[in-house]
Amino acid sequence: MSTDILRFATAGSVDDGKSTLIGRLLYDSKSILEDQLDAVERTSRSRGEEQTNLALLTDGLRAEREQGITIDVAYRYFATPRRTFIIADTPGHIQYTRNMVTGASTADLAIILVDARKGLQEQSRRHAFLATLLQVPHLVLAVNKMDLVDYAEERFEEIKREFSAFATRLDVADLAFIPISALHGDNVVERSLNTPWYDGPSLLHHLENVHIASDRNLIDVRFPVQYVVRPQRADDLELHDYRGYAGQVAGGVLKPGDEVVHLPSGLNTRIAGIRTADGEVAEAYAPMSVTLLLEDDIDISRGDMICRPNNRPTVTQDVEAMVCWMSEARDLTPRSKLVIKHTTRTAKALVRELHYRLDVNTLHRDEAAGRLALNEIGRVNLRVTQPLFVDEYKRNRLTGGFILIDEGTNATVGAGMVVRAS
Repeated sequence: MSTDILRFATAGSVDDGKSTLIGRLLYDSKSILEDQLDAVERTSRSRGEEQTNLALLTDGLRAEREQGITIDVAYRYFATPRRTFIIADTPGHIQYTRNMVTGASTADLAIILVDARKGLQEQSRRHAFLATLLQVPHLVLAVNKMDLVDYAEERFEEIKREFSAFATRLDVADLAFIPISALHGDNVVERSLNTPWYDGPSLLHHLENVHIASDRNLIDVRFPVQYVVRPQRADDLELHDYRGYAGQVAGGVLKPGDEVVHLPSGLNTRIAGIRTADGEVAEAYAPMSVTLLLEDDIDISRGDMICRPNNRPTVTQDVEAMVCWMSEARDLTPRSKLVIKHTTRTAKALVRELHYRLDVNTLHRDEAAGRLALNEIGRVNLRVTQPLFVDEYKRNRLTGGFILIDEGTNATVGAGMVVRAS
């Protein structure tokens, strides 16, 4: 049985081999159904390709197959005896930066692919920066297509030095370098004899063993209430007065008997029990979905927060955040009116100020910028109509992240990460 789940995203410049790498991982780990493989082999033959094109396993859209690129975020799942994996294959083109942000926002690890012939490209740096901006805890630089440079150690070391120098300007907690050939499978699932100079693990071995348990915030108890459970069955005395509070644990550890406080009321109570779909549990932690039973009757509704009395999130209507703008239809400007969705709370928001637009290639801050267009990132101040219960994004990605919604179309137009709350 798999012991835990690792979510990882692949990113990099166009044609660096992201889809081929994922296809190779699925193929070599025997996670492809026979009919899937048959379909890919038939498509490869019909296109006149000599080898089975494993990239077709993830490039599902017709436009992607015709152009040989990834446009949308493709999610794939596979498992080994050690772990279950959820893969987000994100696009490389600059105009699909928003898709990369979506795919990496929940990732535990990001794989940045680099073509060994071309070295670091603008998009390689862009995606590495975005991964660190999104606080992805683990980063792997996979130097792909080593077969096209004769598996030269010198070329690998050159790219490694260049990226290490760039990474000093980023907030990288854990960084690994692996030379691979996704096309031939070198160092993807098994160690390759073609790189005797490399003494590290294969990519799959690294994915199976990277330590992610300590990445979760188990200190700050955060439970955003999603739904109030009230069966009120007159024929069942146990359910007649039942009142539970359902939601997903966003941080910390909750146990029956723990003293907690309800926000925004500030009233204290204790946890009477914790239930899941499988019955009672002795404790709950992120990212478990549970129903809490409390000892006291408190007026609690969707959007409220349950936390520790002496460890509370910031309660504020003023939020300073980094925002990735995702809308083609409109730009973000000062005085823009939007809807903000933060955990389970939704409110109206006003953009009070745009501090600067960030050039993610040079990390230059353009303080003269008056707007954010599609795929651009900047630092903004928001004023919200209802108090939000927030933490800084670097402390808690769930209570520090939010999305912005267009009031008229109900379309998601931005993703934000709280930098500071006051």
